[in-house]
Amino acid sequence: MGTRRSESTRRWVWEANRGNPVRENATLTFGKDGNLVLADADGRVAWQTNTANKGVVGFEVLPNGFDSPTDTLLVGQSLRVGGVTRLVSRASQKENSDGAYSLVMESKRLVMYYKSPNSPKQYFYYTFGTRQDRLQNVTLNCNPDSYDNSASEVTLDLSSGGWSVYARPKFNATLSILRIGIDGNLRIYSYNNKVDYMAWDVSFNLFSRDGFPESECQLPERCGKFGLCEDSQCVACPLPSGLLGWSKNCEPVKPPACGSKDFYYYKLEGVDHSMSMYASGSVAVKEDDCGKKCSSDCKCMGYFYNKETSKCTIAYDLQTLTKVPNSTHVGYIKAPKR
Repeated sequence: MGTRRSESTRRWVWEANRGNPVRENATLTFGKDGNLVLADADGRVAWQTNTANKGVVGFEVLPNGFDSPTDTLLVGQSLRVGGVTRLVSRASQKENSDGAYSLVMESKRLVMYYKSPNSPKQYFYYTFGTRQDRLQNVTLNCNPDSYDNSASEVTLDLSSGGWSVYARPKFNATLSILRIGIDGNLRIYSYNNKVDYMAWDVSFNLFSRDGFPESECQLPERCGKFGLCEDSQCVACPLPSGLLGWSKNCEPVKPPACGSKDFYYYKLEGVDHSMSMYASGSVAVKEDDCGKKCSSDCKCMGYFYNKETSKCTIAYDLQTLTKVPNSTHVGYIKAPKR
């Protein structure tokens, strides 16, 4: 999406067959039966609309794209019941496959999930709050600002009323997109067609350096494989020997082999795991029982406990830990005995 003036300002906003690329001489064919099919040169079907014999007699590419978003919503496009209900990040800039992060419309809430490499199931690292009524759709919209016609209001509107994301670019932002990035952040990009240089403006960051609306420390991979984050910065490598200077080479100590009992836990005070804030389950757990749960699971890398709420969080990947001012939030990291 962009303009013909400068190819460098264009952004890809949709892909039909993520993780299943076609080769040279592939074809996109609209058949007499009303089915639109993307086929490789050898005839293998990579993607199709599944509209055969349903009375479809034509197709048109609209400004808001096809009705099957991947990681991006255009203005006017929705997640909806009976259609696509999630956006899924790319694995990386080079790898065209599903990544670890997703924005999901559930029955009464919008949730952001992370699938860690070792965890048996995904967990959510952010939620926009539970609604009273069931969600039928969430739609990215853009309207003129009610107080300033030179500005725009870009919102992710909920069918149950209100919005969950808000941006206010100071130009006509009809050409805006909402994207879940490879880092798990949710951003709105708005295109200013009045300029050629730096025409794309990041008009909304869910996780930002200034901590509004949320700190970057809440992103699971903000500090790579391991690190302590404070004020959106990776400030320490929390190893058994103490808090060392952080670098991209910071890694947790190698855990003991499965079946081995030759390990111990070292304690960190005033820390949360990225899953701690929104961890599900309201059953109170004793701190010792939380530890036993981790000790009985050889894949557990550590556990995190809130002494005020008695909430227990078991972590299969450590990654980013957030420094918090409350010392009742504690973490115990598994390490092999020397």
